[in-house]
Amino acid sequence: MASGIKDKVAILGMGCSRFGERWDASPEDLMLEAYNEAMADAGITPDQLGAAWYSTHMDDVGTGRGGTPMSIALRLPNIGVTRVENFCAGGSEAIRAAVYAVAAGACDIALALGVEKLKDTGYGGLPMAQVGTYIPQWYPNAVAPANFAQLASAYRARHGVDAALLKRAISHVSVKSHANGAKNPKAHLQKEITEEQCLKAPTIAAPLGLFDCCGVSDGAAAAIVTTPDIARGLGKTDLVTFKALQLAVSNGWELQGSGWDGSYVHTARIAAKKAYAEAGITDPRRELSMTEVHDCFSITELVTMEDLGLSGEGEAVRDVLDGVFDAEGAVPCQIDGGLKCFGHPVGASGIRMLYEIYLQLQGRAGRRQLANPKTGLIHNLGGQPSQNVCSVSIVGLQGV
Repeated sequence: MASGIKDKVAILGMGCSRFGERWDASPEDLMLEAYNEAMADAGITPDQLGAAWYSTHMDDVGTGRGGTPMSIALRLPNIGVTRVENFCAGGSEAIRAAVYAVAAGACDIALALGVEKLKDTGYGGLPMAQVGTYIPQWYPNAVAPANFAQLASAYRARHGVDAALLKRAISHVSVKSHANGAKNPKAHLQKEITEEQCLKAPTIAAPLGLFDCCGVSDGAAAAIVTTPDIARGLGKTDLVTFKALQLAVSNGWELQGSGWDGSYVHTARIAAKKAYAEAGITDPRRELSMTEVHDCFSITELVTMEDLGLSGEGEAVRDVLDGVFDAEGAVPCQIDGGLKCFGHPVGASGIRMLYEIYLQLQGRAGRRQLANPKTGLIHNLGGQPSQNVCSVSIVGLQGV
């Protein structure tokens, strides 16, 4: 029987570039920015790296295919570098591969790095991906704001939520995230907003307004992982270890049957349940200190609170408005500002989420620092509500 990866792998070091409209930097510059911080944090030299995994999504407009772009940019010592891509969950996929390699004993120290350079494409949103023959059958001309606006409409219909109340709740999500992001020098957007601004902003796809949608950014993030024994041998204390890593992928059920009503994300519930079992968590609202979730749109964060079991069915609207997920709340969410303030350089986002929780657990988050956090959850969603990849990871201080 599988024993899981709980406490078998520790984070040795992490790094994150400044996210934003990085006209001054190439993808290689962004990779180096994140990598140099991670290596300095880990306190190792390149020859100690055993293998690397590299996440990037829009290869044709960014860095190109294969593992060579990262190996060349960082002058890695001819180690194995594997490029991974799993929609917006690619960063978490790189982490998963590096962690599994260390847990399996295939290498002692592994690197995971994600990068995306999207602002130089000349396109206002995410660049249009090259589709095959399958997607147009189901989603001709679909765009992300419309897909997630449908999630909002379905959620409202299922739970009988007043439209104005739901709009207030998702506005609160945005206001909260901007208040957090204003304290983060690496965030793309570092300005607070008001509820009135949010409610009166131009509509993008009803009920989602301008401030309910995350932006497009350039950025990179990196993680170096090893075993707890090696980390301690290198002088590390207050180790942050992985408690669970789970991935759930749509199999067509949402689109091809009548069992799903569009009001939640099916894979998120599966991945969360498995992650809690692997980590030994029975009461997530009590046992988790914080979360970083995939808030590509503010409605996504709200619905995710129920998918993760942090709110009861139909109760996330009230919990959000009551401040449960604010910085001072019971389970702070997006304490760094989230995708809402960092934007979404696709290949980097999953690792950027882990970076914030790592800093928080080590007491190094500066103005954003929470009081005595012990555990954190990362939810990284790729695709759309009806067809997606969902990663749920849990990390925490060793021994917790």
